[in-house]
Amino acid sequence: MSSRGIVLLGAPGAGKGTQAVLLAEKLGVPHISTGDMLRAAVAAQSPVGLKAKAVMDAGQLVSDEIVIGIAEERLKADDAADGFILDGFPRTLGQAEALDRLLERIGLRIDCCLAITVDTEGIVKRLLKRAEIEGRADDNEATIRERMRVYAVETEPLLGYYAARSLVREVPGMDSVPEVSDAMVAALEAA
Repeated sequence: MSSRGIVLLGAPGAGKGTQAVLLAEKLGVPHISTGDMLRAAVAAQSPVGLKAKAVMDAGQLVSDEIVIGIAEERLKADDAADGFILDGFPRTLGQAEALDRLLERIGLRIDCCLAITVDTEGIVKRLLKRAEIEGRADDNEATIRERMRVYAVETEPLLGYYAARSLVREVPGMDSVPEVSDAMVAALEAA
């Protein structure tokens, strides 16, 4: 299995972060998450990181322009040259289109979109259980359902965007962590 550019999609609670870490280890490529990129850019005090910090300190959402700038900084790093796994980015069609332009400009590309499929009621139960175990006040049922709604409206359309290029590989996400991980590797090998 050769290294490649992978976009990992899935509803909140689908296990994207967990699976991205495992897959990155197996492939020997970096797991790049939006949150990690933002924190690293702020810590490095890069120009785009300073912009992001000012926006976040004001309690506002970071704009697509800033997120794309941070993604460019991260994807230009040497460790991403042979492949990468994007987790939590892109989130919208506009971000996906901007990402394509960015990747073309720096000589990289998306080779596969792994979509972790889950059922809403199962995810609600999973996240409520996690909230109970971890004491996460942000994971109440109303918040979870709102995050699922936002995902359906803003991020799910990316499945069609990448499917139009025959890049989507769906992986059932309600199984155990090892079973989902094995299914992801199998989907990549079949791609």
